[in-house]
Amino acid sequence: MIQIRPVSDLRNKFTEIESCVKDGEPVYLTKNGYGSMVVLSLEAYSRLVDPVEYALDEADAAAENDSKRMTHDEVFGDIREKL
Repeated sequence: MIQIRPVSDLRNKFTEIESCVKDGEPVYLTKNGYGSMVVLSLEAYSRLVDPVEYALDEADAAAENDSKRMTHDEVFGDIREKL
């Protein structure tokens, strides 16, 4: 659900806004009834501005959970065979 809050909530209800953005949802802030800014988690922001960096971070996390390792020749040999 879209979260639209007055900008004063950023000061007065910070923990509520923080919990919303931790769930991956942006929070839209208004000032005097008009859109003012958007609050995002660091993860959501990084996906927007640098999808390659985010993809590499996901690959690093996956590699930490998998003990299988391949050599350069194994990886590129498989690719060459498929081409």
